[in-house]
Amino acid sequence: MSEIEGIARFKLHPGKLEEFKRLSAECMEAARTKDSGTLQYDLFFNEDQTECIVHERYRNSEALLEHFQNLDKTMDAILATGSVSGEILRTPSPALRKALEGSGVRMFTLYQSL
Repeated sequence: MSEIEGIARFKLHPGKLEEFKRLSAECMEAARTKDSGTLQYDLFFNEDQTECIVHERYRNSEALLEHFQNLDKTMDAILATGSVSGEILRTPSPALRKALEGSGVRMFTLYQSL
């Protein structure tokens, strides 16, 4: 299986920035200490910190599924801090596709690369 990238885009609800940052730190710690296949996990804020992009890279689809399991308790809380949309880049496994059914996450397969 091939590497998978994810992009999550958060538009934070007013007054939720500090809660989002606290929960993001928990997610980062889980990625660092529990995940076995997370290759990259970066957070980017816009200038006024009302929006955040999370850029993630995983060894394969199974590593992303493991990450979902490791964030099980934190996921609902962080999703409540704002509206979220996301994309998966590359070719997800059938199991990852099934896990994301109905989530609104869009999937993009690689067309060209350098």
